[in-house]
Amino acid sequence: MKRLCVVTGSRAEYGLLTPVIRKAMADPDIKLQMVVTGAHMDSRFSSPYRDMELDGITIDETVEMNLASDTSYGICKSMGLELIGISKAYERLKPDMMLLLGDRYEIFTAASAAAICRIPIAHIHGGELTRGAFDDCMRHGITKMSYLHFTSTMEYRKRVIQLGEAPERVFYVGALGVERLKELSFLSKKELEESLNLSLGSELALITFHPATLESKSVEEQIKPLFQALDSLPSLFTIFTGSNSDTGGSRINELAADYAKCHPERAAFFTSLGSLRYLSLMSHCQVVIGNSSSGIIEAPSLKVPTVNIGTRQMGRVMADSVISCDDTYDGILSAIHKAMEVDWVNPSLHNPYECPSTSGRIISEIKKAFQNGIQLEKEFYDIDWSL
Repeated sequence: MKRLCVVTGSRAEYGLLTPVIRKAMADPDIKLQMVVTGAHMDSRFSSPYRDMELDGITIDETVEMNLASDTSYGICKSMGLELIGISKAYERLKPDMMLLLGDRYEIFTAASAAAICRIPIAHIHGGELTRGAFDDCMRHGITKMSYLHFTSTMEYRKRVIQLGEAPERVFYVGALGVERLKELSFLSKKELEESLNLSLGSELALITFHPATLESKSVEEQIKPLFQALDSLPSLFTIFTGSNSDTGGSRINELAADYAKCHPERAAFFTSLGSLRYLSLMSHCQVVIGNSSSGIIEAPSLKVPTVNIGTRQMGRVMADSVISCDDTYDGILSAIHKAMEVDWVNPSLHNPYECPSTSGRIISEIKKAFQNGIQLEKEFYDIDWSL
C-alpha cells in the first residue's frame, strides 16, 4: 500500500480536493495522509480544519505557520516556519507521493520541502496564468518541482509541457471544483436564509475580492471603485466572503466588513461560508463579482455570470459568461449591468474546465506511476520549434 500525502492550506483548497480525497480513501491500494497548515490553523478563520474531522477525515499532521501578519515580511516569516514544521511532518509520515493543488505560497513551501526530501509530487492546476498576483510564479515553480501534472484545460497542459515537463507525465483532467458541484446537494434559498440569519433579496450577488499583489495600487484603491458601483445598485443584495491571507488581505476584509456594517439593508460580510453554503449561494445568485478563481471555474457550470475585476486573474481561460473589466467605477458598473441583462441559462454555454471523472483519472494515473516506478531525475523536455 502506497502512502499518498495531501497538504491543504485553506478551507477553499480542501473543498476543491474533496472528490480526490474521497477517491483515495476508498482505494485499497492507497493510504491517505492529511497535513493541514495555513488558514486551517488560524483562529481568525474559525479553525476550518474541524470541518474535515466532521467529514470523517483523519488529520495526520498540523503545521503552524503564524499568519498574524500579511505584510511581505510576515508572509516570508510564515513560509519559513512552515518549512520547518512540514519537513518534520514528512520525516514522521514518510509519504510515497505528495498531492498538491494550486499556487498558494503555503503549497509552494510544501512542494519545496518535498523536493528536498526527494518525495515525488503530483500537482493539480498547473500551467495556469494569474498575471496580477505573485501566485503566478509560485505555480510555475511548483510545476518544475513536480513529477505528475494534472491540468484543468488542454491549453494549460501545453503550457506545462512548454515548461519542460515530459508529455507522458502531463494529463488534462478538468477541474475538481466542477466535479465537486455535481456531488453537492445545494441548500435552498430559504435554508440559506436560516443558516445565514439573513433575508436575501430577489437580486443577489456573491463577492470575493483578493489583493492583486503585483498591482502598484493600494488595496484601498483596488476595492473602493467596487463599493462605489454597488452604491449605484441599491436593489442588489451583496454578500462578501473573506479575502485570503495574501499581502493586504486583512485590510480588504476590514473594508468589506465596514461596508456591510454601513449598509446592513443590502450587504453582509462573512469571513468564511464553507463549501456547501458558498456554492449554494452561488447557485442562487444573479451575478458573481470580484477576482476569485471560483467565478471563473465553477460559476459557468451553474450558469451564473461572473464580473471579473482587475488584473489578478488575467491570463486564465474563461467561459463566455465571465465578463472582465478594469477596477474603475465605470468599468465595474458597466460589467455588472451586462452580466445581469443576459440570460445565461443556455445549454450551449460551455465551461472549458468541465471534464468527466476528474478525481478518478487523477488517482488512476498516480497508481500507474507507482506501478511503473518513479524516476525523480527528470530530463528537460525540449519542444521542437521547427514543427
